[in-house]
Amino acid sequence: MEKIIIIGGTSGIGRELARLYSHTDAIIGIIGRDKEKLDEIHRSNPEKYRCMSLDISASDLSCDSLDRFADELGGVDTVIVTAGTGELNENLDFQLEKPTISTNVTGWTLVVDWAFNKFKKSGGGHIVAVTSVAGLRGDGTAPAYNASKAYQINYLEGLHKKATKQKLPIFITDIRPGFINTRMAKGEGLFWVASVEKAGSQIFNAIRKKKNIAYITKRWSLVAYILRTIPTRLYCKIL
Repeated sequence: MEKIIIIGGTSGIGRELARLYSHTDAIIGIIGRDKEKLDEIHRSNPEKYRCMSLDISASDLSCDSLDRFADELGGVDTVIVTAGTGELNENLDFQLEKPTISTNVTGWTLVVDWAFNKFKKSGGGHIVAVTSVAGLRGDGTAPAYNASKAYQINYLEGLHKKATKQKLPIFITDIRPGFINTRMAKGEGLFWVASVEKAGSQIFNAIRKKKNIAYITKRWSLVAYILRTIPTRLYCKIL
């Protein structure tokens, strides 16, 4: 029986992935901050769901609680990190940037490092992280968010390289969504906004296929190509 841990599984993409995995032969461990939502999820399917309240942005976060939770599941085969935050910040208010850095960089790094080391010891596993197309270029309206996603993209590539060079059976999947209809979709003039259900289905399939990189929805690969190739001078003028 597959053991899945979803970090950030109480809402949005994480919650949808938990629902999809509940229809498979898997035990799903859900980690999130909202204890009420966690209790509600557990009651909805106690045979499938195991839940733990944990804030990955907390300054006292450690690997011990993650180790205990994995032990309660009887081990872990796949760790999916969907937790993240970000705000529009035209005025560069550091108090808006700080939670993004604490969650998307500091806490995020701790949990993916934990997963990598856990799988290195246990003989293999699969790390999945939801980054963003936004990580491909900087942005003046949400600078910390885009920068944090760029950090995640490069960090995952580093882990992939490490696993390859050390010949470790650790798979890395970088999920890069465009706009999805969740609380993270902020701003005006949003386009190609996917439903959580459609995005969740594509992410679920990408994970099962152990893809290295997956754009969600698939048409966002076109936007990614444009972002990667457009000159900086033109990018700063028109986008």
